[in-house]
Amino acid sequence: MKKQVPLKAGQPRDRLLVVATHELALNELRDHGFPYAKVTTNEDDGPGGKEARLSFQAEPGQVALFGPVRISGNKSVGDNIIRRELTFRPGDLYQRSLVLDSQRRLYRMELFQFVNVEPEPTEQQPAEVPTKVTIAEGKHQRVNFGVGYGTEEKARVDAEYHHVNFLGGARSAGAHGRWSSLDRGLRLDFNQPYFFRPHFTLGGEAQQWYTFTPAYQSIISGAKATLTHLAIDGTSWAVSMTSERDVSSISDAVLADPTLRDELIAIPGLDPRTGEQHGTLNAMGFDFQHSTADNLLNAHRGYQVAFHAEQAGRMVAGTFNYYAFSADGRHYLPLSDRLVVASRLQIGNVRPVGNDEVNVPFSKKYFLGGATSIRGWGRYEVSALSASGLPIGGNSLLAFSAEVRAALRGNFGGVAFIDSGNVWADSFGFRLNDLRYAVGPGLRYQTPVGPVRFDLGYQLNPLPTLLVNGQPQHRRWRIHFSIGQAF
Repeated sequence: MKKQVPLKAGQPRDRLLVVATHELALNELRDHGFPYAKVTTNEDDGPGGKEARLSFQAEPGQVALFGPVRISGNKSVGDNIIRRELTFRPGDLYQRSLVLDSQRRLYRMELFQFVNVEPEPTEQQPAEVPTKVTIAEGKHQRVNFGVGYGTEEKARVDAEYHHVNFLGGARSAGAHGRWSSLDRGLRLDFNQPYFFRPHFTLGGEAQQWYTFTPAYQSIISGAKATLTHLAIDGTSWAVSMTSERDVSSISDAVLADPTLRDELIAIPGLDPRTGEQHGTLNAMGFDFQHSTADNLLNAHRGYQVAFHAEQAGRMVAGTFNYYAFSADGRHYLPLSDRLVVASRLQIGNVRPVGNDEVNVPFSKKYFLGGATSIRGWGRYEVSALSASGLPIGGNSLLAFSAEVRAALRGNFGGVAFIDSGNVWADSFGFRLNDLRYAVGPGLRYQTPVGPVRFDLGYQLNPLPTLLVNGQPQHRRWRIHFSIGQAF
């Protein structure tokens, strides 16, 4: 307790820290089976008034268990749906942390505008504490429509429909459509909560999605099923099965250039007559995520880690056969109330079975550059290049970014960043002496939906042979305009 309390000997006496220490002691007792505990704060100013001696005296009261649970305020959501989200049961040892966890789980369902879980007031102090759950239901069907503009996507249109109580039982289903110059398509999703056990959910997704890179476009048509385990401390893991049809085609402008024919023939899995690569991708995946960040859109402290592993072919036969993994780590360190240092490390690798590049579809190739990675280049521009400078993607990726974020005045903020990284054609082709670097300043403006971001990235070591839209790229700077922090 003495290590945890904010009140420290030798530090200035702060009334708020005294109160915080009192509450910490009280909550510690209530989290170990003593719901009726009391803590008294005694303060002695000392003879000279220069030093204060403080003591906190506990009256634990009797040990108690959770008692009956009463639910009020629900209309279309059944009591059983609410009870199954509670992390305590009648007869369990009383713990205040379980009360708060249950309240967070109910909010996470997105069914309710208001949730409150608390012991019912009583003067008798019974050995079994009755608990009351009060809720107010929100709208179950939601439609969102958005129009935006970014320096990479140009004009963008998004439309989404979401039903958070689809067919009852707190199931959710939805559809998301997008149109932009970089990607477009339609995705459908379905989620079954409480899949046999409280922390498990079963999700499904189907999509028809188009992605456009400088060299080629890909069309992904298929479905994915995911079983997710979500713990109460920001940790989750998931296993998934994917089955999709991948069709990739070289852009007409590139295909029509006779000087590139030899290079096209050499691109793995590509038919130079049609400019297409196609096949069936069946894969199993595993994901792990953990986050202590205080805010997903604009974090000031904490960290996030994410890991993904995937195997295509072999046990789930298909056209493509490869092993892949990727990891993403982010850290946020507050230096003061107005200054934060944010950093990010990414690594990824794809290894085709038998080292045969035909076993990796274009849609799984790595690229860097753009508003969220190496900001001196545009999206998809940092990549393994063909002999003529065409970005064709790679099988290994390494990137690191760091930036200082400062609150300036009002809703305005500024950043100074350095980005580095590269993509290599070969599996495990990482070379630390072959990284691209970009630096620059940025401006932020806080809004209710996250910070509006303007970044200017400058290349420290350009890619001299890079071609974008068939033209050599000699410009060493890029401007990025978007919403949300870069990472």
